Amino acid sequence: MIYNLIQGVHVLVCIVLIIVVLMQSSKGGGLAGAFGGGGDQTVFGGHETATFLSKATTYLAVAFMFLSLLLAFLASKRGVARPESAIRQAIQNEGNVIPRGESVDEILGSAVFDSIPPDSTQ
Repeated sequence: MIYNLIQGVHVLVCIVLIIVVLMQSSKGGGLAGAFGGGGDQTVFGGHETATFLSKATTYLAVAFMFLSLLLAFLASKRGVARPESAIRQAIQNEGNVIPRGESVDEILGSAVFDSIPPDSTQ
């Protein structure tokens, strides 16, 4: 629930950040030139435009980076499926191959999969 809400806010911040960056005037006139704005004329006025759009870009970029890190952290805490090994499945299917008293984990070792938690959604 909270993951989806943060993801929606992240998409909104991305869209607004794209719009704000495109509205800034550059050597080519930026997006303001595409809508008939002259070289000296801008949508928001003269000097305040650079200040307003620069601050908006800074705040939106910080929000974008923070939300990206937060989403990455939350995604890492979500349950992931444990990778299946074809060798492990073959040994479990062939019950007579495993020597008596030993398990699949003892034979193959589970060092690779120790850090991966089992899937809790199954």
